[in-house]
Amino acid sequence: MATTGSPLRGRTAVVTGAARGVGEAMARSLADRGARVALLGLEEDRLARVRDSLPGESWYWMVDISDDAGMARAAAEVRERLGVPSVVVANAGVAEGGPFAESDPATWRRVVEVNLIGSAITARSFLPALFDTQGYFLQIASLASIGAVPMMSAYCASKAGVESFAHSLRAEVAHRRVGVGIAYLNWTATDMLRDGDEHAVLRELRGHMPPPARKVHPVEHVADRLVSAVERRRPSVYQPSWLRATQLVRAALPPVITLLSRRELPRLGVDRFETTGLLGAGGRAGLTGTERAPH
Repeated sequence: MATTGSPLRGRTAVVTGAARGVGEAMARSLADRGARVALLGLEEDRLARVRDSLPGESWYWMVDISDDAGMARAAAEVRERLGVPSVVVANAGVAEGGPFAESDPATWRRVVEVNLIGSAITARSFLPALFDTQGYFLQIASLASIGAVPMMSAYCASKAGVESFAHSLRAEVAHRRVGVGIAYLNWTATDMLRDGDEHAVLRELRGHMPPPARKVHPVEHVADRLVSAVERRRPSVYQPSWLRATQLVRAALPPVITLLSRRELPRLGVDRFETTGLLGAGGRAGLTGTERAPH
């Protein structure tokens, strides 16, 4: 149901990783609140289905967010077709799990390229528009930005990086009246998580977290919470809300996690864990050529 009183009505919003998961759900929530939505991603069939299901005007672009030139072209075309963006959501992300020593260097690098460098390229590509509209940039981060865990070194490194990047960017553009928010998410019911649960290394990792921390949250609920934060230009949003408390104890987390890992990993038989590769169909998606024209 459309939200007629939303400040997003009539605005243009950009969402990366919009083909599925949190990105798709955020695109729906933004469109329901009256925004024109630019869908960026790598899965053409899914992007087309999302576009066709949204109320109002939307277009999709097949583009790899780690491609500087492709993102610059997409940003110019979004401005031309949908208007100058007021909201940009840097959501696209990938993950892998498993021991770092056995990880594939190309896969490890890809996680960092998409999650961290891709987020920076997204910001660079759309900041001129946000300067024009005094808009808002939302960076999707994670509990992994606050407390790194074993067996997810690339993901934790990249999410810690995007948190620092967003803090730096916020300070840099505040005088231009551009808002920068950070969304801290825990386990969300996406294809990435469902794929991860098929692998013992990540299933055990989540299973040994405290009960509140292992709970999986519906993607629609998470997306609605994030879009409400966008409406209010929040500097931070935590989903679930208790994640905010981890900021108070984050300095104590590394030694605690190390102590628990020293005890638990041998008991779990860490040597039997294998690397997962990129998780979920979205993580494994890729272009076979150049980016496609907008649709």
